[in-house]
Amino acid sequence: MYLRYFCCMRRILTLCLLITTVSAKAQSEDVWSLQKTINYALDHNISIQQNELNQRLAKLTNLQNKLSQLPNVNSSAALGRSFGRSVDPTTNQFVQGNSYDFLSLSGNADVLLFGWFQKRNQISSSKYNYLAATADLDQLRNDVSLNVATGYLRALLAKEQMKVSSKQVELSAAQLAQTRKFAENGRLPELNVAQLEAQLASDSANLITAISDYTSSILDIKALLNLDFQVPFSVDVPDANIGAMSMDMSLTPEDIYIQAAKSFGTIRSTEYKLKATQKSFWAAKGALLPQLGMGAQLGSNWSSTVKEYTGFNITGIKPTGDIVPVLDTVLNVYRYDGTYTTKDVPLSKQLDNNFRQTVSLSLNIPLFNGWQAQYSVKQAKINMLSQELNKYQAELKLKQDVYKAYNDAKNAIQKYNAADRAANAAQRAFDFAQKRYDLGLTNTVEYLTTQNNLYTASANLAKAKYDLIFKLKVIDYYLGKELKL
Repeated sequence: MYLRYFCCMRRILTLCLLITTVSAKAQSEDVWSLQKTINYALDHNISIQQNELNQRLAKLTNLQNKLSQLPNVNSSAALGRSFGRSVDPTTNQFVQGNSYDFLSLSGNADVLLFGWFQKRNQISSSKYNYLAATADLDQLRNDVSLNVATGYLRALLAKEQMKVSSKQVELSAAQLAQTRKFAENGRLPELNVAQLEAQLASDSANLITAISDYTSSILDIKALLNLDFQVPFSVDVPDANIGAMSMDMSLTPEDIYIQAAKSFGTIRSTEYKLKATQKSFWAAKGALLPQLGMGAQLGSNWSSTVKEYTGFNITGIKPTGDIVPVLDTVLNVYRYDGTYTTKDVPLSKQLDNNFRQTVSLSLNIPLFNGWQAQYSVKQAKINMLSQELNKYQAELKLKQDVYKAYNDAKNAIQKYNAADRAANAAQRAFDFAQKRYDLGLTNTVEYLTTQNNLYTASANLAKAKYDLIFKLKVIDYYLGKELKL
């Protein structure tokens, strides 16, 4: 008997130490509210960071399409030396044997004057894609907030279950101590002590399970937040007033859907993407028509072979070998013989003399390009029809989700009210059973049955409470409200 009593007391002490350790750890940890948890997730969630990069890329694409309306301006310069037989780019004469230096400068500009608004439609398409990326990012933020709220409520439920189990253990331990005194005085048999010891062991196992569930829920939240597992974390238990959080029953599911369709990022994204595909279709159509453009070019050259004559010294005359018939005689043709003096033409003078300018209008008429333009038009039309179906599917899914969430919330309200009534009834039954057991008017089995009924009712009430809170938060999610407790 004393050995069993010692084992029981050791179990109680161990359990009390476990409860004390968990409570002290929770008090030493940093307490996080739901708002703080959601804000941290929005700042550190990897999926949100990736979508932010996608949004930035879409914004850059839109900016690039806008800048494509500006003229294309390019310039080039070439400086080098030529060896062997080649054509001097400045004089267009053959140069053989000797090497020479050359410099070439050029610039050109071209602009599309009229292209059937192809660029304008491309700009509009990229703008709607950017707006769609922004809407997708907003939707992802809302989804992450809801997921965090779900995990947070799971942790709150686990903490509530731990509290209920702890209270049950304390109640069983106190009742065991009282029953043991009654057994020692002969008022109750030892069987009652054994039954309460078994009940305490069962309650202790439930408490350990509740503690494990709470620890697991905290780890799940840290994983969702991308938070280091070594960082202290404890959920803040709010004073949740279920009455104040009740759903506005004047709202119909259709009212909630209309409100959600206006603010839901998924719906806005599909609308923007549909407009983007429509603009892409008209841009592809524009590629089938002629395009009018204008171009301008300028350039100049310099070469070290270009010389300027400065003088001619006559040293004599000599025949050229040619003859000219004059009447009945033939005369030989002579030419002066002498030496020339030259000098290099300066760089600035050559660049000025060789400076050239060109202005032109161009008309590009697409005749045949392997049906690529026609294929692009057909592909753009299919993309537009596909996006119309995506928009309809998104609206249909949102309506289904809203109606399901509305019915789930109504059922959760009824379940919570039933669980509340059951918990109150179980509490009254246990109070009566406690009094009868203290007076010896009921046996231990009936007492433990009433106590277990109270424990079950309390656990079910906690589940119904947080399930109702979650279902109401889902309604707030569709209404575009801030998720807070």
